[in-house]
Amino acid sequence: MSVTPPNRDAGHWAKPIRKIKVTDVPAGAVNLNVDGQAVVSPLQGFGTLWQKTYQVRLPGVTLSAAEVMRIWRENFPRLQPAGNHFFPPAAGIEPGRVIFIDTTLPVFPGLPGLIPIAAGVVVIYEDDECFTVMTPAGFPECGWNTFSVQVEEGVPVAQVQSLARAADPIYEFGLYVMGGAQKQEGTWQAVLTALAAHFGVAGQVQMHRTCLDPRLQWAEAGNVWHNAALRTILYVLATPLRRLFPPRLKSGPRQP
Repeated sequence: MSVTPPNRDAGHWAKPIRKIKVTDVPAGAVNLNVDGQAVVSPLQGFGTLWQKTYQVRLPGVTLSAAEVMRIWRENFPRLQPAGNHFFPPAAGIEPGRVIFIDTTLPVFPGLPGLIPIAAGVVVIYEDDECFTVMTPAGFPECGWNTFSVQVEEGVPVAQVQSLARAADPIYEFGLYVMGGAQKQEGTWQAVLTALAAHFGVAGQVQMHRTCLDPRLQWAEAGNVWHNAALRTILYVLATPLRRLFPPRLKSGPRQP
């Protein structure tokens, strides 16, 4: 299956986005590092470009691809591993909507995540059998993920496929020295394993990775200015000040 969504009815695509406009923040989500940011493709990223594909077969499941996809979308937050918090929009996963993410990044391979990051992704395509999300500036990677289901020889196959590169030099270091790539790969394997378990299947996730471009795009090193992890750390450190000095509400015009 291709990482690029099929060219179907234009109604399945989000309208062109220059700057993300957040109109709905789900309960529990933090609207940080998303609103006002541009969406970015691998062309705007810094690091090595990778395509990664994760698949799990669901033998014995007799549902159609669309039915499996519907159940996957409805349970998307619940299927995340511990420490990953996904907040889909109340209206559901639809083109143009934001899925907020609250998670942590590791500081060393194999250790739990310690660096907080509040961010999100934008749904750019959605149909009965797949949906694709794209990253905003400041997200750890520049690119997109496609979540899809298709039936192969009578067996539903759920897939996650990404095409992305680290957004800036800090994230590149984090991915390949501090264990970020290991955690990322473990996340999608855990999600697909949990999805299979939801259907009573002991799923065996297959993962394939391909390096499409080993070069570092030094012209994009300035992306560090938008780094969502750094901004989240500053936001957390400033919490006591926000409590001491809450923003004043603007009053309306005085009545005569």
